[in-house]
Amino acid sequence: METEKLIPLHGGYRKLKSFQVAQLVYDVTVRFCDRYISPRSRTHDQMVQAARSGVQNIAEGSQASGTSKKMELKLTNVARASLEELRLDYEDFLRQRGLPQWPREDARRAELIARRPATADDVAAWVERIHGQNGRRGRTGQSGRGENQKSIQSTVSTQPTYPEIAANGALALIMVASSLLSRQVAAQAAAFEKEGGFTERLYRKRSQRRAGTAVIES
Repeated sequence: METEKLIPLHGGYRKLKSFQVAQLVYDVTVRFCDRYISPRSRTHDQMVQAARSGVQNIAEGSQASGTSKKMELKLTNVARASLEELRLDYEDFLRQRGLPQWPREDARRAELIARRPATADDVAAWVERIHGQNGRRGRTGQSGRGENQKSIQSTVSTQPTYPEIAANGALALIMVASSLLSRQVAAQAAAFEKEGGFTERLYRKRSQRRAGTAVIES
C-alpha cells in the first residue's frame, strides 16, 4: 500500500480545463475592452481585473493545495465570484447600449462552445463568421421587390453588430468557465470533507510513526 504523502502533488493548474477557459476569457476580455470600452473608463480596468482574478485565483488555489485544501477551496470560489462579476459587466454593456443578450439556447452560442476555441483569435474568427452569415442573408436576393425587399431590409436592420456578437460570445465562455469551477468547487469540498487537509495528514503521519515505534519497542 502506497504511503500517504504529507505534501501531495499539487500545482498542474495549466492542465485544468477551468484554467484554460478562464485564461481564454481573460484574453478575450482584454481585446474586447481595448476595442469597445474607453481606456479611461473605470469599467475598462474593472473588467480586465475581474477576468485576471479568475485566472490568477485558479492558479494560486492549485499551488496552495499542497499544504491547504481549505485555501484551495477558498481561492477557487474567489475565481468563480470574479467571473460572476465579469458576467454582470458584459450584461451591463449590452443592456446600456440597447443590444440584445442572447438566450442560453441560442444556436450561435452553441456553435462557439462546440468549436472549443483555444485562443482569442479563434473567438475573433467566430465573431467574423457570425457577422458574415447575417450579412450574406441580408444580401441574398437583393434584386427582389415587395415582400422580399421588406424581408431583406428587416434582416439588415437586425444584423448583430460586432460588439453584440463579441459580448455574447464572452458570456458563453464565462458560462462554461463558471460551470467548470462549480464542479471543481464541489469536488474540492468533497475531498476536503473526506480526507481533511495538511493538519489531518500530519496527525495521521505522526500516529503511524508512533504506532511503528511502539511495535519495535515491544
